[in-house]
Amino acid sequence: MAKQTRQRILDTALTMFNAQGEPNVTTNHIADELEISPGNLYYHFRNKDDIIEQLFARFEERMDAALSVPQGRLPGLEDIWLQLHLVFECIWDYRFLHRDLVEILSRNRRLRLRFARILRRADEQALGVMRGLSQAGIMRASKDELAATATNVLVIATFWLNYAAARGDRDEHAAIRAGIVQVMMLLAPFLRDAERVHLNTLTRAYID
Repeated sequence: MAKQTRQRILDTALTMFNAQGEPNVTTNHIADELEISPGNLYYHFRNKDDIIEQLFARFEERMDAALSVPQGRLPGLEDIWLQLHLVFECIWDYRFLHRDLVEILSRNRRLRLRFARILRRADEQALGVMRGLSQAGIMRASKDELAATATNVLVIATFWLNYAAARGDRDEHAAIRAGIVQVMMLLAPFLRDAERVHLNTLTRAYID
């Protein structure tokens, strides 16, 4: 029963953070939504940052799984497309972390360090995928170009929702689709002609 209550608190907090913004939600709001006493909530979590850290652990696990590279073979464009879907789905499910990223990290050193580790791992994994595409002959790029493209992919994926919100996009689902296309188009200048045609076909089908 205690485990179920703990899970319900996390699920409800995630829904409320995503819908209302983390700074606008207190532990009392979460307790009211669940129709439990604040004392019951504090039995499971010390404070709101404790809840955020547990949600962050779930996000970290999802992101690590999404960023895994193909085993035993070189990657193709479809692998990158699928990987981006998984990454952006994770970002969507935990979108409050990205919308309120600066504020959350500014007050929680542990999360700041953990997020930095995620970014380092993601950068390494993205670079590994870029190198795999180069080895497969799908991309033609120098070592420095591969590294820069990997970092650019990560920057856009991490901050795309903030950018979309700043320019006034109201449909976050559409914004995520646009973000995936934007990342894929970073690869276009380095692709062979056949792969560029394939990418354009995938992109048009995805947007339409």
